[in-house]
Amino acid sequence: ERNENSLTITADDNMKLNQLHDLLRQNLASRKVDAKALDFGKPENASGDSLRQQVMIKQGIDQDLARKINKAVKGSKMKVQITIKGSELHVSGKKRDELQETITFIKNMDTDQPLQYVNFRD
Repeated sequence: ERNENSLTITADDNMKLNQLHDLLRQNLASRKVDAKALDFGKPENASGDSLRQQVMIKQGIDQDLARKINKAVKGSKMKVQITIKGSELHVSGKKRDELQETITFIKNMDTDQPLQYVNFRD
């Protein structure tokens, strides 16, 4: 069952639930979406002997992660400005090389969430 930002998966036992996890990850990989975009909840008992599990779909950057990235980039002394706008980070700089260096720096950070880089202009 699919809602706006979540999925509900139901399986007969734990093994089939794990197979559904693998199936979801494979479908995401075929669409070039990182598997970190899914947040699997705790399995709970459903009607009968089946199991139900909520799977949240992560969208945007939460405020804590945005602050962590902002602090790390400022600590690296890069000459860029970062603004947090809702669930997005806007990075601006004078030179294209600085922006590319910032993207590489953020990619190398250990975040538990997939990041996308959009609207990169010359």
